[in-house]
Amino acid sequence: MPAPIIKPPFTEETARAKVKAAEDAWNTRDPDRVALAYTPDSDWRNRDRFIRGRDEIRAFLREKWAREQDYYLQKELFCFSDTRIAVCFQYEWHDADGQWWRSYGNENWDFDAEGLMERRQASINDVKIAEADRKFRGKR
Repeated sequence: MPAPIIKPPFTEETARAKVKAAEDAWNTRDPDRVALAYTPDSDWRNRDRFIRGRDEIRAFLREKWAREQDYYLQKELFCFSDTRIAVCFQYEWHDADGQWWRSYGNENWDFDAEGLMERRQASINDVKIAEADRKFRGKR
């Protein structure tokens, strides 16, 4: 049975729970599951890409996780209001050649009354790391 959707208005407790639920969902690397957290016409900016709707979200995530292998993400609540949440995050992954990366970023989220994300804006930077420098070893 899926967990209940956390709806606005957010409190510190529910905002933290929303961030943890997003982290857990993204770490499944299941595009179908992740896409259900967004409105059918959700509007995204991810780095330099603009994505609209669940079908494009699913396609984007399939491509992302095919490229970003052994992906593991951690999110942290930055701030929130009644219908918005901002997070800082970092994740590690390796490419097809075995090069490890740590990606750092910030996201701004806007939610509808039902707790689905209407808009997501993500700014992300990637840093090459040595395999020995991984922080999240064994987290999967």
